[in-house]
Amino acid sequence: MAIREGRSRVFADREDGGRRLAAELRRRTWVDPLVLGLARGGVPVAAVVARWLGAELDVAVARKIGAPGRREYGVGAVTPDGPAIYDEAILRALKLTPARMARAEARERAEARRRLERYRDGRASAVVAGRDVLLVDDGLATGVTATAALRDVRAGNPRTVVFAAPVAAPGAAKGLLHEADDVVCVAEPPGFRAVGQWYADFHQTSDEDVLRLLAG
Repeated sequence: MAIREGRSRVFADREDGGRRLAAELRRRTWVDPLVLGLARGGVPVAAVVARWLGAELDVAVARKIGAPGRREYGVGAVTPDGPAIYDEAILRALKLTPARMARAEARERAEARRRLERYRDGRASAVVAGRDVLLVDDGLATGVTATAALRDVRAGNPRTVVFAAPVAAPGAAKGLLHEADDVVCVAEPPGFRAVGQWYADFHQTSDEDVLRLLAG
């Protein structure tokens, strides 16, 4: 695991975060690297990383499963085809069960499938097997969405899978090491409340932005 504190805790935007993350990743040797941007906000970061590494760029999709009445409060996550995962501690604290979350899970899986179909636009997915795969997002908070995406990637038999993001909540990167071969972040700053607070410009990434970046 490589965690480095940048001189500044604030990135200008996702492209700036991507450049600073790419500078860390270029220190390594990669075997047939594939960079997967976690849609949507991770794709602008991943596009910069792929360009700096001379790597193929593709997209990964995972959707947060929100608590009843508090959809922004993630209790789990799901990918288009993989099994849903849940934070068991949060479920217990909220007196929830996976069965009670079934409707929300189905809704988010349907949205994940819709997005992936649109982003693929008829293209086949990139080959994962035997390659070094870098799953890139714009930040790491609880890690539940990243975990779902990493398990999905791992199912494709990559040579290695590494999670990378410009910024992570303290301790979150270490918590992903049971899912990824390594976790690379530029900064793990104290006082972390949300990913967006570490970007001067954190405007929402649209589907059209994702499509443009994937088209190169």
